[in-house]
Amino acid sequence: MTEMTALIRMRLIAYLRTQVAFAPLLAALVVLGIFYGGGQANPTEAYGMSAVVLFPVLAWQVKILLDVEPDVQRRIAATAIGSRAKEVVAGLVAAALTAAPTILAGMVLPWLVGGITMRKSPVALEAAVLSGLWAHVIAVPGALALGALASRAISRTAGNGVAILVTGFVFAIVLGLKESPAPWLVPPLMPVSRAVIPGASPAQVAALSVWAIAWAAAVLFGYTRLRRTRP
Repeated sequence: MTEMTALIRMRLIAYLRTQVAFAPLLAALVVLGIFYGGGQANPTEAYGMSAVVLFPVLAWQVKILLDVEPDVQRRIAATAIGSRAKEVVAGLVAAALTAAPTILAGMVLPWLVGGITMRKSPVALEAAVLSGLWAHVIAVPGALALGALASRAISRTAGNGVAILVTGFVFAIVLGLKESPAPWLVPPLMPVSRAVIPGASPAQVAALSVWAIAWAAAVLFGYTRLRRTRP
């Protein structure tokens, strides 16, 4: 456990030291600033759309963290920690932690720019904030899985990685629309957004959370299998 903690810390430090790491967060701030500059919205509507907008940013951050370590160093880390599986898990944990500042920005920024109004809000402020926080947090498993698939260890080239990120996000939007023939093929990005806007019920929170986690688990299982043959 100590070795894994050290590896997680090392990867987060490497992620923060690269200037590329700040590009996704800056992009998120710009997009959210434009989004909220169009007028005020009630908290649940704002947070529901914010979670959708930030999904590709979260996946992009995952890819950057997993790519920041040279391939040779990644193999050395797996040898030093004594297990390829532990090395993979350490990378995924570190990648998931990159979501924290982005989620914080998504939750706080609308208040700072005056993009929130409680007029005609379907739920109380506390419930709206909790529902919005859930919408952002539950986007992380899917973004983690998509970013992992786009990482260099799997995609091999920058072009393939970008294609995976863009295609994954587009499919998440298209197949997440109402009347979609196969919504289960993608994480519940759009269903979560639709559920949050009027105020998600406990049953919706439970069902959509299980969906998001199960989808991410299936994709990450495939990722770990591929990592065995693509170190």
